[in-house]
Amino acid sequence: MATVFPEQINRKAPSGRASLRKVVLPLAIAFTVVFCLAPILWQLLTSFKVNADISAVPNVYFPRRFTLAHYQELFARRPFFNYILNSTFVSIASTILALGLGTPAAYALARLKLQGECIILASVLIVTLFPPILLFLGLLELIRFLNLGNNYLALIIPYTAINLPLTILVMRSFFQQLPKDLEDAARVDGYSTWRMLLEIVLPMTIPALVTTGILTFISTWNEFIFALTFITREDMKTVPVAGAQLGGASPFEIPFGPIAAATVLGTIPLVLLVLFFQRRIVQGLTAGAVKG
Repeated sequence: MATVFPEQINRKAPSGRASLRKVVLPLAIAFTVVFCLAPILWQLLTSFKVNADISAVPNVYFPRRFTLAHYQELFARRPFFNYILNSTFVSIASTILALGLGTPAAYALARLKLQGECIILASVLIVTLFPPILLFLGLLELIRFLNLGNNYLALIIPYTAINLPLTILVMRSFFQQLPKDLEDAARVDGYSTWRMLLEIVLPMTIPALVTTGILTFISTWNEFIFALTFITREDMKTVPVAGAQLGGASPFEIPFGPIAAATVLGTIPLVLLVLFFQRRIVQGLTAGAVKG
C-alpha cells in the first residue's frame, strides 16, 4: 500500500488563497488606475466639451460633440504661450542650480569625513520636513527688503533653496553606493577632486541626476503660492497662476472649459518629460535598492 505524505496532499489541494488573490489583485489594480486617471480624463474631456455639455444636468461624462474653442479662447484672451515660457525658464533655472549646488555638497557628505556631519545631515533632513508655506512670510519680507518683486529671481532663489535638501539627500545616498576603487585609481593618476567628480563620478550618477532633476522640475513647475505673491506682472506669471486667474465674460461666470484647457496644457510638458526620461527615472529609483 502506497504511503501518502502530507506534502503531496498540500500540493494537490486547491489553494483558496491563491484563487482569491487572482481575483482581488486585478480588481485592486483596476480600481487604483481608475481612481488615479479619472480626474485627468475628466479634465481632458471637459477641455473638448461644448459649453452646453459642460453645464448640462445631469452631467455628460462622455460627450459626443467636441470643440477646440476653449483652447483658441485660452490663447486669444491671455498670452498663455508666455506663461509656459515663464514656467519653463524658472523651472529649468531652479533645477540646474539645485543640482549644481546639491551634487558637490552630497559628494562631500558621502566621501569626506566632516566635523559635525551628523548635525549637518540632521539639519538637512529637518529642512525637508518643513512645509514651504511656513517660509512664506519670511520670504516675503526678504523679497521686499531686496526689492526682488516682479523678478524671476524672486522665484528661482526660493525654489532652489526648497529643493536643495532633497537633492542633497538623494544624491548622497547614491554616491554611497558607488565603489571607491575608481576614485582611488583616479587620485593615483593625478585627478583633482573636481576633475574626478566631473569626468568619473557624475557620468555614473546620470540616473540619479535625472531623477532628482525631474522631481525638482515638477515641484517648481506646480508651485502656486510664491508665484502668485511674488510676481504680479501679467507677462511674468507662471502657468498655475495664469490658469487659476482665468475669468469669464461676467463676474458670475466660471470658464470651466478654458480652465480645463489650461490644466491640460500645463500638464503636457510634465508628461512628456517623464515619458522621455522614463528609463532613467526607473534606473535612478532602483539603483540604490541593491548594494553591491
